[in-house]
Amino acid sequence: MDTFFLKKYGHQYFETEEFAESDHPARTFLPSASGQVIHHTYYTLSYNEKNEQAQWVAYVMDRKMLNVPNLPRYNYFDPDYQVTTRSAFHRDYNSSGYTRGHLVPAGDMAFDTLAMRETFLMSNISPQLRAFNNGIWKELEENVRDWTYKAESLYIISGPIFTGYRKTIGRENKIAVPDAFFKVLLDYTDPERKAIAFILPHEMSERRLQEFMVSVDEVERVTGIDFFNEMINDVEEEKLESQFDKTKWNVSDKRYQLRITKWNYE
Repeated sequence: MDTFFLKKYGHQYFETEEFAESDHPARTFLPSASGQVIHHTYYTLSYNEKNEQAQWVAYVMDRKMLNVPNLPRYNYFDPDYQVTTRSAFHRDYNSSGYTRGHLVPAGDMAFDTLAMRETFLMSNISPQLRAFNNGIWKELEENVRDWTYKAESLYIISGPIFTGYRKTIGRENKIAVPDAFFKVLLDYTDPERKAIAFILPHEMSERRLQEFMVSVDEVERVTGIDFFNEMINDVEEEKLESQFDKTKWNVSDKRYQLRITKWNYE
C-alpha cells in the first residue's frame, strides 16, 4: 500500500447505512486484536473476556458530527449481548469505589441517539477512579474534540493498560482494574498527516497533558497492539508511529486549570 486508504473518508459525514459498509475505515483498518471483535454502529471494539472490558475501541470522529447539537445524555448502562462470553453488568460496579468509565466518550457520539446509546454498552466501560474519570481523562477527551474540529477528522483508539497484579471488582463478573489508559490519535487528512498517543496513569493528576504525550510505538511496546499496519506503507507507518511533535497538538490551558481547581474534586 502506498497511500492512506482512509484519505477518501476524511471529509465525509457517516450516515448509519453507509457506516455499516464493510469497507469503512473504522471497520477495515483495525488494530491487532486478541479478543472478540465486535462492530457497533459507529465504533468497533475488541473484547477481552479475561479482563471483562474492551482491549481497545476504535472509531472515526469528524467535524460534522461535532457540529450537530448534542442530544441529552442517555445515562443507562446496558449489557452488550453481542459479547459471546457475556459482558459485565452495571451492577458489577455497585459499591466498588470505581466509576463506569467510557472508552468511547458519550460526548463524541452525542450527535445521534443510537450512537449515544451504544457508548453506554458495558463492553465500552472500564473501571475508573472518579478523580481520573472526571479529571485528566475528561480533559483529554475534550481536547480530542478540539483537535478533531481543527483537523476535520481523526481516527481514535483507546483502551486500558495492565502492567502487573490485577485487582478486580464485581460479584458476578471479575472486572480487572487498569493501571493506566491509552489513547492513540491519527490525523489522516491533508495537508499534514500526523499521530500522537497518550499513556495516562490511573490516578488523580495535577500534571499537564503534554507530559503524557508519547509515540504510537511506545503504546505498542506497552500493550502489544499493532495499530496502523494494515493502513499505510511501511515507511510512512514507521515515521508516524515513531515521531510526534507536541507543538502540533495544542492543549487548552483553560481546561487544565479547570481540572486542577475543580474537576479533580467533583
